[in-house]
Amino acid sequence: MGYEKDKKENSGRNRRCNDVTNWLDILYVFIVVILLIHLIVLQLIDPHRYRERGKMQRASHDFELRGDIYDRNGIKLATDRIYYNIYARPVDYSKRETPQKIAQLFAPVLNIPEQTLLKKLSDKNIKVIAVQKNVDRDTAQKIMKIIAKNNFRSISLDKKDEREYPQGVFASHVLGFYNFEADLSSGVEYSARDKLEHVVKATGYQQTRDGKIIYKFSTDPVAPTLNPKGLDVTLTIDAAIQHVCEKELFKMVKEKAALRGAVIVMNPKNGEILAYAVYPTYDPNKFQKVPNNIIKNWTLTDVYPPGSTFKIITVTSAMELGKINEHSIIQDQGRIKFGNYTIENYDYKQRGAPGRINLVYLFEHSSNIGSVNVGYLMTHKEFYSMLKKFGFGEKSGIDLPAESSGLLASPKYWDKGLHMTMSYGYGTSVSIMQMVSAVSALANNGVRVTPHIIKYTPEEEEEKIKRVQTISPETAKTITKLLVQSVNNGKSTIKSDRYNIAAKTGTSRKPAANGRGYSGAMYTSTIGYFPANDPQVLVYVVVDSASKGAIWGNTVAGPIFHEVCEQIARILDIKPDKPQPTKKK
Repeated sequence: MGYEKDKKENSGRNRRCNDVTNWLDILYVFIVVILLIHLIVLQLIDPHRYRERGKMQRASHDFELRGDIYDRNGIKLATDRIYYNIYARPVDYSKRETPQKIAQLFAPVLNIPEQTLLKKLSDKNIKVIAVQKNVDRDTAQKIMKIIAKNNFRSISLDKKDEREYPQGVFASHVLGFYNFEADLSSGVEYSARDKLEHVVKATGYQQTRDGKIIYKFSTDPVAPTLNPKGLDVTLTIDAAIQHVCEKELFKMVKEKAALRGAVIVMNPKNGEILAYAVYPTYDPNKFQKVPNNIIKNWTLTDVYPPGSTFKIITVTSAMELGKINEHSIIQDQGRIKFGNYTIENYDYKQRGAPGRINLVYLFEHSSNIGSVNVGYLMTHKEFYSMLKKFGFGEKSGIDLPAESSGLLASPKYWDKGLHMTMSYGYGTSVSIMQMVSAVSALANNGVRVTPHIIKYTPEEEEEKIKRVQTISPETAKTITKLLVQSVNNGKSTIKSDRYNIAAKTGTSRKPAANGRGYSGAMYTSTIGYFPANDPQVLVYVVVDSASKGAIWGNTVAGPIFHEVCEQIARILDIKPDKPQPTKKK
């Protein structure tokens, strides 16, 4: 009986043990299933939230520098400056790592009073405290040594990049600016952005919040010591010539109390812009403080009536079409009435009607009536067709942003009045770069070359630079000869003792701001090239709204043109093409 009882008790215990084991097995399987489901959710269904939380514990790094910009002689005009921001996280303070200790060690390095720094570090209401911003590399390295020596966990350094323009206001409208935070740019910084930002091999790595590198199998151990950099860009600008243009322009604008002005210098044979001075200028290092109307390159965005400089285009067009030749005689009655308008030569009251004039006289005395009568030799369609060949009514193609195509009405909208005003530079509105491009054809045997500010490789030139045969070489040479004679005959400020200069001055009324009629202000300009026997340089000067003294192309833009040409000749060592007096021994 006792044996049977013990057997029954043992059997009962075994059964209860088995039941418990079975329940534990079920519980174990249930837990495993739950874990598997959780892992599936983490890895496949909702990974984004957890990945983001993981990333919060580290900092991704793919730090790339923008390429530098140089002038044609290697002078640096734009570069990247690396700096650091230092941050503190109060949540990571400890008995060993206190605000007092950090302030004591950092204050001398950061050149901040210790109590001022302690007060900033002690603000526990801020999750991340900006200890110091825009710290240079040397200072940052000293801070890093302190962090490493004391094993600080609450301090981190954030590496930043800032675009810097070491020459200040120099060529600001050419360079433009670049804002890293907003990814905004202008000038070459915009037009050459693909090259400046092109990194051949980018290096990336990640680091913890306290700045320690997270090494993976794919991490290049050298990467943290390098800063990938975009390609450098070399401009066609010559810093010496640019300086001369900016100096002479600024001097005349101040002397004449003008609103704004520009000087552009180009090599007509290859389209390279050697100088591009625009006033008012600005410092691209501080572009945030400058109004948009100053930052914009008005020489590209704005259009204006070119005035008498356009007479070069009128006469050239008629000659190319065979309407006139080098020896043509034009009737100049001094004054023309058309409807309610009367057009007369600027010197009509002094000279009256000159009568029959040649083309040299037309250029020398800037005859409005002579130019109108030349223009009338062409039909609307013929004149329009020639203007299109010169590039008017379309962009010049210069490698700078925001260029205007100007205003050139279709010939179907022309009437006799528009044709007349077009002939002496009022019926159309052009950009400064369009005039540079058009007149350059005369200096380059009739071929217009796309103006450009960036130096290109031969392969890039084939793609970006166009050469357009605008007029015949014979016409170009004849007009050049006539312009030279007109300059040498007179006493113009643009005349040179050493060089034969083919040039024309101009003065035009400025349109009113509301677009109706004209204001009282004037545009004064001079455009030309030298030496005439083998043109090396084309110069265009425009001054807007001079308000002191005599306001003519010859008195405002002319002196700038003369001085710029003289100094360019010295800088480029251009040989004179006029006979020079022999020096006495």
